[in-house]
This record gives sequence, structure tokens and C-alpha cells, in this order.
Amino acid sequence: MNTNPEHPLFLDLACSQCSKHGENICGDAFRFEKSDNDGRVVAVLSDGLGSGVKANILASMTATMAMKFAVLPNYSILHAAEIMMSALPICQVRKISYATFTILNAWPDCSIRIVEMGNPPFLLFRQGKQIEIPFEQLESEHWNNRKMKIYHFPARSEDRIIFFSDGISQAAIGSPKWPLGWRESGCAAFIAEILSETPSISSHELCDAIIKEARRKEPQRINKDDMTCAALYFRHPRKMLVFTGPPYDRLHDAECAKIIDAFDGEKVVCGGTSAEIIARELNRELKMNLESISSEMPPMSSMQGIDLVTEGIFTLTKAAGYLEKADTFMHCNPAGILAEMMRRNDLIYFLVGTRINEAHQDPNLPQELELRRNIVQRIAGILKTQFLKKVDIKYV
Repeated sequence: MNTNPEHPLFLDLACSQCSKHGENICGDAFRFEKSDNDGRVVAVLSDGLGSGVKANILASMTATMAMKFAVLPNYSILHAAEIMMSALPICQVRKISYATFTILNAWPDCSIRIVEMGNPPFLLFRQGKQIEIPFEQLESEHWNNRKMKIYHFPARSEDRIIFFSDGISQAAIGSPKWPLGWRESGCAAFIAEILSETPSISSHELCDAIIKEARRKEPQRINKDDMTCAALYFRHPRKMLVFTGPPYDRLHDAECAKIIDAFDGEKVVCGGTSAEIIARELNRELKMNLESISSEMPPMSSMQGIDLVTEGIFTLTKAAGYLEKADTFMHCNPAGILAEMMRRNDLIYFLVGTRINEAHQDPNLPQELELRRNIVQRIAGILKTQFLKKVDIKYV
């Protein structure tokens, strides 16, 4: 298992959303994907007219069409925008069809292209300070007042790009304290403060903090519009190793322990037998954390040099559920902690033992307790598709 390869900057992309108060569905849409051809990451944020189901339809259609155009090698931005605007259904109340969008393209060499129409301008932070980027402006002849801004620039290590719907910048608008709303300048000042206090904060933690602060400014925390915030963080990859399950051949116990001991990232051991193997081979004490005992989940343990020690199959299955739902992981249980660790790291290595644990063959156990190999593959798929993580699995 090569856990120390050379990697370019990792693109930590995340998004947080909050529907308008009283609505069950968000009127903003966020889409992203990574191209298999050139490694480019494309992300689209669209804000539909109004709120609720109609706004969601407008935003979802716009984001989906924008994604299809954006991945084409040589598409006309202006022509694509006109096609999108023409395809949107007409609002029966306002007699217009409208959805804003921000389209971000990020190539592996950190070349960036951003196209904006109607959304608040994106924010670029470099070394903790906001940087202004010049832009080209295009205007459609067929759609009056539909102007687009196009930005081209190279990103650097530790750069952060944040873009959001106007539910963020207009938070608390009309209130006595914020008559003009929070505004882009207020959001930028808040981000600068966070980055000065926590320079290494992950994208999803930053997005969550911005959404939370925007809602906090609203009177009684009742947001009058949908809120969506997305962030992209260019950083050197953070690594994590998960060891779960005893090796098929007991002669490999010592080899697994050496791999874990030498790993230069966060380390997790999932499984009681797995933890006992590492404790024995590294001659370290394994202690159960009595404070983590609950009726919902098996308790955690602690061991010198290991960041997290948990039970195996059940904890992994629960963590997979949190990841699938893109849960905010406000869970102080072992599975929540494990899911949060996976989300904040970039290169996830699994060292998976293949010895059969007879306890998991009991048909009386809940069906969701999948075999270890299957649950690891399930988690790997989630991490790759939903969070753009790089995952390596080795079976021993």
C-alpha cells in the first residue's frame, strides 16, 4: 500500500443549504462533477425565481443544463445562457422565467474560469485576505438586462473561493439593524475573521458557519429566502488511514501494525479484534472510553498514536448512512466522528482484513450489518462521488 505518493493540490469542494422558512424544498440548486477526461471539477449554483417547488424546478433545470454545457470543450457561454433562459418555464404570476447561476470550472493545474449571471459575486481569499479579480462582461441581445461576468485566473495553494445565493447577502434585509441586509461586504468580513482564527478550516465547515451566521442575523432566525453557500479550498491533501478487520493470515498482523504506525495522517481502527491486534503488535494499552457508552452505539476506545478506535461493522454502516445523507454530522457518537473525519480528509486509505468473523454470519443480526468488504466499498463510492475524495482500498 503506497500511502505516501506525490499529489497535486486537492480541491476541497462543499456546499451547505437552508430552505426558506416554512418551505420543505430549497429554491436553490447546486450541482458538481469531476470529469474523467481532463480531471476538471465543474460546479454550478443556481437560484430560481421565488421559493418552494417552482423555484426549485427553475434552479434545477438551470443547474442541470449549465452542467451539460460546461463540460463541453469549446462551448459558447453566451449561446448556452440564451438556450437555458429560453428553455425555462414562464412564471404565471410574474410572467417571466428567471434563474441566476454561477458556473465554476477548476482544472488540475488550478486554472479557474467562473461565469456569473445574477448571483452575488464570488469571493476569493488568498493568505486570509480578499482579492479582487478583473472580469469580462457579456450581454445577451435576446434577453434584456441579462449580463454575465467571466473571470479567468490561476488559483494558488491555500486559496479559497466562496460563492452563494442572494439569500446569504440579503439576510436580514429591511431589519432595523441590517436595513440593506448582510451584504457581500459583511459576509467577506465574517469569512476573513474565521480564516484568521482557523486558517485550516475545511470547506464544509466554512459553508456551515456562513449559513449559520446568515440565519443568526435574521430576526428570530427566520430566513425569508433560500440560502446556499459553496466553497472551494485548494490545499495539500490531508490523509487518513482506516484499518478494519483482522488479516486473513495472522502472519500479516505485524505488517499491518507497521503500516499504521508509520502512517503520517489521521489513523482509525474499526473493530474490537482489529484494535487488539494493533495494541498487541505495537505493545500499547487499549482502554475503553466509558463516557462514550450509550444505548444506540458500541463505545469508543483509546490507544496511543491512534486518533479513533471504534467497533467495526455497525459503526462503519452507521457512518455510511451519515455520509449518504450529507449529514452535518452533529453526532457525538463514534459513527458521526468517523464520518466527519472522512469528510475533512482528502486521501482515504482503507486497510481491510478478510478473515471471516463468525459473529457476523448470525442471521438474527440486523440486515443492515453488511459484511466488511461490502460496507467499505459502499463508503468508498460515497466518498468518491459525493465528496470527490480519492480512495485506496487494500485487502489483507
